[in-house]
Amino acid sequence: MSTPSLEQVNAALATVNDPEIKRPITDLGMVESVEVDEGGLVRVTVLLTVAGCPLKDTINRDVTAAVQRVEGVTGVDLTLGVMSAEQRAGLQETLRGGQAQREIPFAQPGSLTKVFAIASGKGGVGKSSVTVNLALAMAKQGLKVGIVDADIYGHSVPAMLGVADHRPTQVEDLIMPVPTPSGVSVISIGMLKPRRDQVVAWRGPMLDRALVQMLADVYWGDLDVLLLDLPPGTGDVAISLGQHLPGAEVVVVTTPQEAAAEVAERAGTMASMMHQRVVGVVENMSYLPCPHCGPEHKLEIFGSGGGDRVAATLSQRIGSTVPVLGRIPLDTSLREGGDVGKPIVDADPTAPAAVELSNIAATLSGRGRGLAGMQLGLTPTSKF
Repeated sequence: MSTPSLEQVNAALATVNDPEIKRPITDLGMVESVEVDEGGLVRVTVLLTVAGCPLKDTINRDVTAAVQRVEGVTGVDLTLGVMSAEQRAGLQETLRGGQAQREIPFAQPGSLTKVFAIASGKGGVGKSSVTVNLALAMAKQGLKVGIVDADIYGHSVPAMLGVADHRPTQVEDLIMPVPTPSGVSVISIGMLKPRRDQVVAWRGPMLDRALVQMLADVYWGDLDVLLLDLPPGTGDVAISLGQHLPGAEVVVVTTPQEAAAEVAERAGTMASMMHQRVVGVVENMSYLPCPHCGPEHKLEIFGSGGGDRVAATLSQRIGSTVPVLGRIPLDTSLREGGDVGKPIVDADPTAPAAVELSNIAATLSGRGRGLAGMQLGLTPTSKF
């Protein structure tokens, strides 16, 4: 059996992605040294970004497995070190691509990421559940998806994804979003607090800074879709979003009841006032499939017509068609999945609610990105 070459081992290491940054460890300067002895034993030193890297076991496993697959390797001796401050600064510069700090990548003219803000007029309509399940459904379609839990006061997205106690890794002043088993990356103000039970009591300027930090100081990489779970209502965060991400498209979540529909119209109207496009309405808790007669018999627990009313009113106010994207039935599995960190789209994909959510996700991800709010980067060269 021939001894493997350094080139073969380095090629194998290039197939290993950092689990948080999603790029090859060789491109990130994480491979410090590689040695191969005559007997086929490979000694590798990999530098972690920080000493307490939460996914070091994943890196250990992936590096060992990749090197062991090289023909002629008889063993792998892996040492995990830690980057110096200078190395982390170099990594940060690599990830930023030489761009200035505090620049929101999704607001740049060349961004190809579709940004959807999930809004509601009031709390309790299931907006966060809809956001999480839409994200997982899009990830199942093969898309790279991220979630910003912008519901500063009611940040429930991490718990729904099963990562409530996770903390993001920080490289200098660049933050890594927390990966989840589904492939969706997430960042939430809840992950940036010293304690999970700490109360956030902020007003306008602080809320704006928090939103900018989660958009500009987080390394999202190349996302296909970014979903933002907005706070209910028409307050500071909704206004800040319109200022910082004018190209974001808004999905309004309501329930069928009259009270929810009336306030949901305000959320859609606010988006229009900020020159964002309202792309559709989702009616959650639309009906309960009768447990006795079968799914053909729909029990309208919260009334009916709310989604249609919101869509019709917004279409009239905005002057363009705002469709009802879907009607999600009541399902105990939907609630239970959120409580235990296993969303229904993953836990029970054939359930009626999961099927409806997947159909809504397919509709949204299949949309072409509009030009509304985009900076086209055009400069006039002469006067007419």
